[in-house]
Amino acid sequence: MAGAVLTVGACGACAILAVGLALAGGASAYGQRLAGAADGAALAAADAASGAASGEPCARAAEVAVTADASVLSCEFDELTVTVTVSGVFAGIPVAATARAGPPSTP
Repeated sequence: MAGAVLTVGACGACAILAVGLALAGGASAYGQRLAGAADGAALAAADAASGAASGEPCARAAEVAVTADASVLSCEFDELTVTVTVSGVFAGIPVAATARAGPPSTP
């Protein structure tokens, strides 16, 4: 009987560990997807700020963010450099990612 209790306990611990690892993997994948959305939004905004694309920079960033099921939290631009923060929700937890795009800075 003691062996059965130990086996059930070990199986329960393994199940909890598996669920935790699955959630961690999902959170990591979602974070990478959100970072990609932030990168794309920042690049689109920088293109609009430089005149390479039409439109207002922050509106362009919002258009790109929506395609990745994210929303723009902030969009700031200084001349041709744009910093965009996008947000989303994973498992009920708000997550954000920030990206910057523009010409290279001079040393």
